[in-house]
Amino acid sequence: MDEQLAQFIRALSILLGWIVYSWSASFYPQPMLNWKRKSTTGLTVDYPALNVVGFVSYSISTACLLYSRRIQKQYALRHPSAPETTVRFNDFAFAAHAMVLVILTYSQFYSAIWKFEVPEVRTSSIVRMIILGCLVAVLLATSRAAMNDGTDFDPQAWTWLDVIYVFGYIKLVVTFCKYVPQAWMNYQRKSTDGWSIGQVLFDFAGGVLSLGQLFIDASFQGDWSGITGNPAKFGLSNISLFFDVIFILQHYVLYRDSETGAEEDSQRLLADAD
Repeated sequence: MDEQLAQFIRALSILLGWIVYSWSASFYPQPMLNWKRKSTTGLTVDYPALNVVGFVSYSISTACLLYSRRIQKQYALRHPSAPETTVRFNDFAFAAHAMVLVILTYSQFYSAIWKFEVPEVRTSSIVRMIILGCLVAVLLATSRAAMNDGTDFDPQAWTWLDVIYVFGYIKLVVTFCKYVPQAWMNYQRKSTDGWSIGQVLFDFAGGVLSLGQLFIDASFQGDWSGITGNPAKFGLSNISLFFDVIFILQHYVLYRDSETGAEEDSQRLLADAD
């Protein structure tokens, strides 16, 4: 590959990575909307609760792939044709920043802290089971990796790299699950009132750019295993884009004329909560 072309591709990858901060911007509209309305009505508590689990896991995954020499060594041995991970600093910065914002959004469901009108605080039983399942998965993976710790690296055996992959897969599972309750709530209320479309649009832009960076990095290495070696980033982008399309259709097509009814519904929910 021509050196100038290689430098251009590297620069483009870095640029896309930092432009992905439009994805980070997607975490501001919802808490700002909640603050403006002094209410979390229209936002299901399951969404930020799962978001907290997901981004704590994603922060751990990206930090270890980026900074842990042991994890990097195990990755290189398992992917000899493309020994360098496609995780970049912007991935970790995105995850850590998002973790702080989703914790903030989740805290807005506690009226003792924010004095907001909160119709629902308790997460659903299904979401609690998902969170418990994630914890069990991490404990099982950690115990298996600990049993093999100190032995020669075996690509077929469980290692600490697999524990990090578990954190990445938790983020994928949580990302899929977290959107379902919100999409269902919008469907039941026939409205997206209280659900910020701004965060959806930023999220959509970030997903597209993140995928672009991943494909550029993999093509530059000349080995597409860089994509399968970073399943969290690849899956996260695709799942987000899928649900973003659903939310865009709900907001701009299906329920675009339903804000009045949604306000009445919000008042009814608040009255029921009292």
